[in-house]
Amino acid sequence: MSGPATPLPDATRLALDRTRLAYERTLMAWVRTSASLISFGFTFYKFFQAFADTQQRAMPERLISTRGAALLLISVGVFGLMLTMIEHRRHLHELRTEYGHVPMSVAGVMATVISLLGVLGLAAVLFRL
Repeated sequence: MSGPATPLPDATRLALDRTRLAYERTLMAWVRTSASLISFGFTFYKFFQAFADTQQRAMPERLISTRGAALLLISVGVFGLMLTMIEHRRHLHELRTEYGHVPMSVAGVMATVISLLGVLGLAAVLFRL
């Protein structure tokens, strides 16, 4: 069994809550940033795909294609979010080990959903769907 057997003093419990909520805020900031990168990358890809379809001519070659730029943006968003989720889980595990019960992370659930959507968007761009 992990955590202390006796109840925590009020000051410690409040400090624990502040620390946990700081971790939640940090993860939600990463969720917002990653969701922006993922959605901008996917929108960028779809906009230029539709533009190329209406022009009926090939897009000029560039150093990096619009598809490549979209893949880069989406990948950075998904990769950053996954790294942050791993770090968040590690911090919560440390809190649980040291202090016992720590509530479930709602931000962690949202991060998981956004990362799954990001992976779907990455697959859509990668396989040209």
